[in-house]
Amino acid sequence: MLQASTGRSDPELLAMAEAFGGGIGASGCLCGAVTGGVMALGLRGQGARSGELVAAFREEFRTTCCRGLSKDYRWLSREHKANCRRITVATAGMVAKLLKP
Repeated sequence: MLQASTGRSDPELLAMAEAFGGGIGASGCLCGAVTGGVMALGLRGQGARSGELVAAFREEFRTTCCRGLSKDYRWLSREHKANCRRITVATAGMVAKLLKP
C-alpha cells in the first residue's frame, strides 16, 4: 500500500510518475511538472485544489503543454533540461503555496 511521506522518496510513487516526463510518455502533452504537482496535492489530501495549480501554472507559463513550453529548445539539450528544471522548481513553489494553511 502506498503511503504519503515527507522527507523520503517512495520507489513505487517514483515508478508511477516516471512516464509523466516529456508530456506523458514523451508525447509533448501535459507538462510532467503539472502532473507531479497534482499528485503531490492529492497525497496531501488537497486534490480538489488541482484546478488552482493549473490556473497558476497557466498564468505563469501561458500553457500546460510540454511541447509549447519546450518549443524554443532542442529536445533533451542542456538548455531544454534547464528549462524543465526551472519550470519544475516554480511548480513546486506553487504547490507549496497551495499547501500552506
